[in-house]
Amino acid sequence: MKKNKFLHVSALTAVAVALTACGPGEDDGTTTDAASTGTDKLIVWEDIQKSDGITEAVEQFEKEHDVEIEVIEKGYANQIEDLRLDGPSGSGPDVITIPHDQIGTAVTEGLLKELSVSDEVRNTFTEETMLSQIVDGKVYGLPKAVETAVLFYNKELVDENNLPETLDDWHDFSTEATKDGQYGFLAKWDSIYFAQSVIGGYGGYVFPQESDGSYDVTDIGLNNEGAVEGGEYIKTFFEEGLFPTGIIGEQGINVLDSLFTEQKAAAVISGPWSFGPYADAGVDYGVVPLPKLSNGENMSSFLGVKSYNVSSYSNNADLAEEFVEFLTNFENSKKRFEITQEVPPIIELMEDPLVTDNENAAAMSEQSLYATLTPNIPEMAEVWTPIDNALGLIATDRGDVSQAFDEAVETIKSQIEANHSR
Repeated sequence: MKKNKFLHVSALTAVAVALTACGPGEDDGTTTDAASTGTDKLIVWEDIQKSDGITEAVEQFEKEHDVEIEVIEKGYANQIEDLRLDGPSGSGPDVITIPHDQIGTAVTEGLLKELSVSDEVRNTFTEETMLSQIVDGKVYGLPKAVETAVLFYNKELVDENNLPETLDDWHDFSTEATKDGQYGFLAKWDSIYFAQSVIGGYGGYVFPQESDGSYDVTDIGLNNEGAVEGGEYIKTFFEEGLFPTGIIGEQGINVLDSLFTEQKAAAVISGPWSFGPYADAGVDYGVVPLPKLSNGENMSSFLGVKSYNVSSYSNNADLAEEFVEFLTNFENSKKRFEITQEVPPIIELMEDPLVTDNENAAAMSEQSLYATLTPNIPEMAEVWTPIDNALGLIATDRGDVSQAFDEAVETIKSQIEANHSR
């Protein structure tokens, strides 16, 4: 599979970000119908605990355009779900922030407005993150920030001067450290979001991405030779008792986080959403890119892009689009990073010492070079559950790796055929 990489960016210049939800109808009456009346008001749905990052930009835009902007915080992963209900009723937003892998489905449903973005604006962002906003050659948003998985380690439990460098090294470390309720290295590998780090490093993939950003959904590499090799390696951590059974299933990520914050796990794979919570828990942690595999390849990971998009229900769509461009320019993106630690994939900003000298961002930056963009097409919705079910069987020793992956791929293909045939 084609391995996607940020272009024009050095190995120490890239990324971080963050990740709560709020259902429709939970906001107060001030949000009723501004998006549908065409008045000089914009409603902006920002992510939870991130509105402080755009306060200055909002105030400046309001002054320059004589417009009122109301910012409402909603969990960004659930904003499309809320827009489906609030948009048609006239109580929805003009601008939203969403994960890029929801864009394809949102476009298919007619929820997002196509943006008229100049080449000058496009070229301020890394090529790959700009591709994340494109469906069928049309632009539907601008990148806000990026995220990918990294390795967190507890400096009190791991010798920084002798930090394991490969996954085999972490396996050996865990063999020694796992006893009396203590664990070494942990990962949520019954979920493809995290298991991609191993499967992708051995050559497995979801859909291959072409140079124009499109995907071949007839080619699914989750049961190829590399994917099976990665699955077998994942299985050993569970079989040998190096991973507790508690980290399997829906509550597994909470268990993993608890073990790390309670100093019962020496290292875990997580993402930038854990920077704050782990620090708040008093863990003296370090962050590094994911370790190399036994084949010499770097562990892969999914690259996520957070974006600002314009609702197709907005009657102030041109103004909303102008606001999206304003929010994502260099100055406002830099200010947002200073406040929220979300790093936008703006080439010039990635090379700024403010970002490159940040330890967390530097680790995310290097790992992003080995990451694969999560497909943003509707067909991706058919992938998660079948492959996660297969990984669950492997983690609990209830299925052969090759057979489990074969059955998952057949299910994915059948669901794509049933739900996305044209």
